Amino acid sequence: MTALLQNTYVSTAAYFAIAGMAMILFLSIFELVTKYGVWEELKKGNLSVAMATGGKIFGISNLFRFSMEQQETLGQTLLHAGYGFILLLLAYLVFEFMTPVINVDEEIQRDNKAIGLISMMISIGFSYIIGASLIL
Repeated sequence: MTALLQNTYVSTAAYFAIAGMAMILFLSIFELVTKYGVWEELKKGNLSVAMATGGKIFGISNLFRFSMEQQETLGQTLLHAGYGFILLLLAYLVFEFMTPVINVDEEIQRDNKAIGLISMMISIGFSYIIGASLIL
């Protein structure tokens, strides 16, 4: 298998497939912890949900990027990105906890763009912090 993955096209396809499946899994987990239906809100045109979800997609992708830059095996990449995802999920839950006067999920569902933007930036910002620490 290792010899096969030395081919650039094969390894690209393998990383693409693994990251794509993990993205679906990780987004499904985020869907479970939010109090609104992400895809239903997106169908309604809720820009705040789009920003928050886009930040999560960027954050997850960024974690994979940091792991892949280490030229790790597929398994190591998935393990590091999975650990990073857990920390990213924790950052989201801490954001909700640290803003007791604002129910983040309700505000995002109401299309509060300020909260959607902050949520997006938290996902993106923490993905850089987590990703950088994964390569130490």
